[in-house]
Amino acid sequence: MADSLTPRQIVAELDKYIVGQAAAKKAVAVAIRNRWRRQQLPPELRTDVTPKNIILIGPTGVGKTEIARRLAQLVGAPFVKVEATKFTEVGYVGRDVESIIRDLTEAGIGLVKQEMRARVREKAAERVTDRLLDLLVPAPKNSPWEPDGEKEELERRARTRDKMRARLEAGELEDRVVELTVEQRAVPVQIFSNLGMENMDVDLQGMFDKMMPKSGQPRQVPIREARKILTEQETEALIDRAAVAEQAVDRVENHGIVFLDEIDKVCGPASGHGPDVSRQGVQRDLLPVVEGTTVNTKHGPVKTDHILFVAAGAFHVSKPADLMPELQGRFPIRVELTDLTKADFLRVLTEPKHALTKQYAELLRTEGVELEFTPDGVEAVADIAFEVNRTHQNIGARRLHTVLEKVVEEVSYEGPDLADKRVVVDGPFVRDKLGSILRREDVSKFIL
Repeated sequence: MADSLTPRQIVAELDKYIVGQAAAKKAVAVAIRNRWRRQQLPPELRTDVTPKNIILIGPTGVGKTEIARRLAQLVGAPFVKVEATKFTEVGYVGRDVESIIRDLTEAGIGLVKQEMRARVREKAAERVTDRLLDLLVPAPKNSPWEPDGEKEELERRARTRDKMRARLEAGELEDRVVELTVEQRAVPVQIFSNLGMENMDVDLQGMFDKMMPKSGQPRQVPIREARKILTEQETEALIDRAAVAEQAVDRVENHGIVFLDEIDKVCGPASGHGPDVSRQGVQRDLLPVVEGTTVNTKHGPVKTDHILFVAAGAFHVSKPADLMPELQGRFPIRVELTDLTKADFLRVLTEPKHALTKQYAELLRTEGVELEFTPDGVEAVADIAFEVNRTHQNIGARRLHTVLEKVVEEVSYEGPDLADKRVVVDGPFVRDKLGSILRREDVSKFIL
């Protein structure tokens, strides 16, 4: 698994996509490495080593969510990102916090299934070839009475199958149409979701699936499409569902990561006019899940003692101290992310692996347009984005999206019809596109 990476390697991977925020990268890198370290301990000590949960504190657009998103892609562990504002106290209309663990378990199931699919791919391919040959060379309905005739028929069919197999493997029959029976699966109906009982509808659906007969509909499809359908069927048949559930639950319990965004939105003093079901109530419900409890899922009970929780929030109005003291104690590591400077904006536009300027250039290259950003053009974009953030609402690096979109708007629109397929975005070009807007009093009307 990727959590065997060293902290330095994890930070190096994150540096490819995220500019700055070294403290936050170090914190998550150490937390991920500690998962691996814990696995090396003796079993009796391993039980007592709990993860040190993290709170990322910083304004919008500085990279909190991006760090979590890239970490999810980097680490081969069950991961789920949720917004704290989606949840309400148990017993009220809305999702309860235990659904986070159910979602995490589903993510674990998906990961384990993906790995098992890779393991059985070759065997599934062999079985698919045999099934395609059965469709191309069907068995005779009436066998002759004479044993000699039956033997001759079998030999002839074997020769035909061998010829067809050779043509199939050579790709000569991809357009040949065959008739295939495809199972029609009922769409699950979520009956109790809004009552905080997400698991109930899944169990009912399972009961209906067992009770109702499976219906199949014959379809005329070419070999290339039939191969995809049959591969899916054979792969599912080769995967042991009980083993998938067992491995997924184990992986969730020992390697699961929950990114809890917008944690600051559930902060604040207790409400004095009625039940505070979306703030204090959510915090109270989060306590046992973060501290360690057992959540029932359709794949079995899941213990949350060793799941890593990474919370994040802007904390513009509230502060971390406004969280319930009990919950504060469950997040011992706090990292403050810094505001992005003009120099950071310059780096965001040029350094990441898939920087915004590269994205726009590649998008327009599909139309045959060569879009070139000069150093002074990139600097002008960074300068304007930084200035708008400073004088109006600060939305961090997201401002670069709106500024760049305005700069290349006309080129994107005219792209297919441009006579000159080479466009240079330099300083004067940028100021020409944005100058009139920046001179206006209310910039927010034109740029997000």
